[in-house]
Amino acid sequence: MTSAEPRYRVDALIAEDIDAYLAIHQSKSMLRFITCGSVDDGKSTLIGRLLYDSKMIFEDQLASLEADSKRSGSQGQEIDFALLVDGLAAEREQGITIDVAYRFFATEKRKFIVADTPGHEQYTRNMVTGASTADLAVILIDARKGVLTQTRRHSFLAHLIGIRHVVLAVNKMDLVDYDRARFDAIVADYRAFASEIGIAAFTAIPLSGLRGDNIAQRTAAMPWHDGPTLIEHLETVEVEAEADCARPFRLPVQWVNRPNLDFRGFAGMIAGGTVKPGDAVRVLPSGRTTQVARIVTMDGDLDEGVSGQSVTLCLADEVDCSRGDVIATADAPPQVADQFQATIVWMAEDALQPGRAYWLKLGSQTSSATVQPPKYAIDVNTMAQLSAKMLELNDIGVAEVYTDRGLVFEPYADNHDLGGFILIDKATNATVAAGMIDFALRRSQNVHWQAIEISREAHAAQKNQQPKLLWFTGLSGSGKSTIANLVEKKLHALGKHSFLLDGDNIRHGLNKDLGFTDTDRIENIRRVGEVAKLMTDAGLIVLTAFISPFRAEREMVRKMLPDGEFVEIFVDTPLAVAEARDVKGLYKKARAGNLKNFTGIDSPYEPPAAPAIRIDTTVTSPDDAAESIVDYLASHS
Repeated sequence: MTSAEPRYRVDALIAEDIDAYLAIHQSKSMLRFITCGSVDDGKSTLIGRLLYDSKMIFEDQLASLEADSKRSGSQGQEIDFALLVDGLAAEREQGITIDVAYRFFATEKRKFIVADTPGHEQYTRNMVTGASTADLAVILIDARKGVLTQTRRHSFLAHLIGIRHVVLAVNKMDLVDYDRARFDAIVADYRAFASEIGIAAFTAIPLSGLRGDNIAQRTAAMPWHDGPTLIEHLETVEVEAEADCARPFRLPVQWVNRPNLDFRGFAGMIAGGTVKPGDAVRVLPSGRTTQVARIVTMDGDLDEGVSGQSVTLCLADEVDCSRGDVIATADAPPQVADQFQATIVWMAEDALQPGRAYWLKLGSQTSSATVQPPKYAIDVNTMAQLSAKMLELNDIGVAEVYTDRGLVFEPYADNHDLGGFILIDKATNATVAAGMIDFALRRSQNVHWQAIEISREAHAAQKNQQPKLLWFTGLSGSGKSTIANLVEKKLHALGKHSFLLDGDNIRHGLNKDLGFTDTDRIENIRRVGEVAKLMTDAGLIVLTAFISPFRAEREMVRKMLPDGEFVEIFVDTPLAVAEARDVKGLYKKARAGNLKNFTGIDSPYEPPAAPAIRIDTTVTSPDDAAESIVDYLASHS
């Protein structure tokens, strides 16, 4: 690009008739795409060239760009188009690409949102974030280097996320003298890999992001290329929203709109298909059927709603429908299940803990969920399936996911909105993983709740007591079992029906297969919680004496029970005091290195933040502690 070439200005139509310009602009379709590849393949430079050549750059931006170019010594002959991407200065200071940068631009035919994603392996999660909403992936390859490990990694991830369109952009062709043989060899190499991972077709374009060859205009330097330029392809490729309209109708309900007694609408964005007044629809998970009466928007009623539109549906009948439900075509509804196989991309520094409860968000639905030990992890460089007990940062694996209620879903391959989910840590509220549902487990469709006529209330009334779960937690040697045993003796003397579940005793039977890793500790508490829940259903007062070191699992058990039935009792004993007692000799073994994963030594203990009862065993005797707990029960029954 030379200084003699014309500088782009805002289209004259903006100055002459802004309303007409906005009307034309609004009617354009939108393509979301991602640029990815290995480090220094020229992603930011390519995006800068796209912005420049799409005629969206103002005079002051261009002047600043040229000034920066001159200061860098290019004498105005070549512009560093990467300077158009905000945040580049920070990237240069740190020597890495630090995040996903989103940019908007438009041509006369279409609007675009492009995500510039990191090329480094440790930022795989950022690439997944950028790809999650993309219709197309531009995989860049440096013509000098050919297909690299990161080329394979990002291609696999793009295919995994469900991106339907792939552009193989062989960049920096100017640095190999526009050699056709080099381009053909790279395309052949990539095609062999693409077929292995399931990419059936892709569009290969030789280009130079720096010089602009085959970006917006064909170049005389490569007359042998008879395919489209990059912008020509981006302008004409079918976008996902257009394909979505051919699918069955789905609308995840975001909220119920009822400004007055005469109006009740269900609002959300159409996640697939089309809908018209009079169409028969089914509300899931309830399965109730009705018809669409109206399709309401801020601009008035519509004759038809299409995929990607935000609308409010008014239904012909007063059916039970709330946030998280899905309104769908009556004769082709999605599935409902509470157990799935899913592909999971782990995005957190802390590893996945199988069995730990996370929040799962699927569209407008939220439930508690646990991930089972992975069936395998995927080596994205070789496509090998590797044995894995957990998932670490940037790992990809396949695992079963259990939710606490039935979710409306479709396999991710069929519907991204109803098949893609995120996992959220309950303690920190941080997003820890992205997942894609493969299919529902068959047992989730075959196992149903059996109606039982004798309720938990009837069991409790027969025993003339209120069920409770007294959950004793604290370090080994703190006195949990001693105090719990005294409490049960006092309850028995009062004629109460109770049962004590002790940590050591449970590990001789129900949990004899579990060790003391974090994963096994989580499963230990999950099983005990389920048993304790069944016992409270029988009307019992249940006492448990377990170290239960993690807040997340204690909270998981609390959620299993009705409000007020879980009583957390923190037996608060300093580590030095508990270690001095060392009744079982476990601390001595742990200090000697003969007992791994011992709580307080080489495995953490997370004390309760707000226990119902706190017992300081340095000042309170076991008998006094037991008496105070019985008094608490009497005053809270």
